[in-house]
Amino acid sequence: MNGYIFKIFCDFDGTIAVNDIGNHFYRKFGDSIICDDAVEKWEQGLISSIECLSSECSTIQNLTVEKAHKFIDEQKIDLTFLPFVHFCNEKNIEIAVLSDGLDIYIERLFNNHGIEIKYFSNSLDIKPDGTAEMIYPYSDSECKKCANCKRNHVINFSGDDEISIYIGDGLSDACPIEYCDYIFAKDQLLLYCEKNRISYSPFRNFNNVKEAVEKLLTKKRVKKRHQAELKRRELYMVEP
Repeated sequence: MNGYIFKIFCDFDGTIAVNDIGNHFYRKFGDSIICDDAVEKWEQGLISSIECLSSECSTIQNLTVEKAHKFIDEQKIDLTFLPFVHFCNEKNIEIAVLSDGLDIYIERLFNNHGIEIKYFSNSLDIKPDGTAEMIYPYSDSECKKCANCKRNHVINFSGDDEISIYIGDGLSDACPIEYCDYIFAKDQLLLYCEKNRISYSPFRNFNNVKEAVEKLLTKKRVKKRHQAELKRRELYMVEP
């Protein structure tokens, strides 16, 4: 191994989880038509992520913790993720999950699979009358792409002398990848990188990422992404 410190940041829905659990959650317990309309407006940039998620959440009815847990227990995660976590632990590589989803299903699925990783997400408060309220503990008024500002977590938990890696699949990942040195992308995020000429590596599952990280660990010199360095520098300059 070389002497570099690597930090890995990873999306949850559609990346660790096989499906977009949050979207399915709102559509199952809420109004699917309103939810689909909100997501379409968000993808078009007409509303912010908070506006989108709050709109979806506002349609939830007759929800209980028991119903939520039953739904969550039926969801699947990528089978290659747990071996990837073990690999990172062996190599002393820290992983943080950054999600615009909900703590209720991330925590339960991690517990179900014996996964112990720190994560940052939005929260859901289920009310006695069966409705629910969104809570955004990590929002940033300047960020419209993610309700849980993933960029801020990348900046706060990685340094200029470290190599940051991001793994994701969706448009909410478009915010943090600007500040990361290595990007692994699929689905909507891959298309976003292509459109915006952001360097990335495509991946199908975490075995692909593991192989790439193993190669980085053997290199004598690991290059940081110049555009990411500029974006970080630009952010530091505007911060009070």
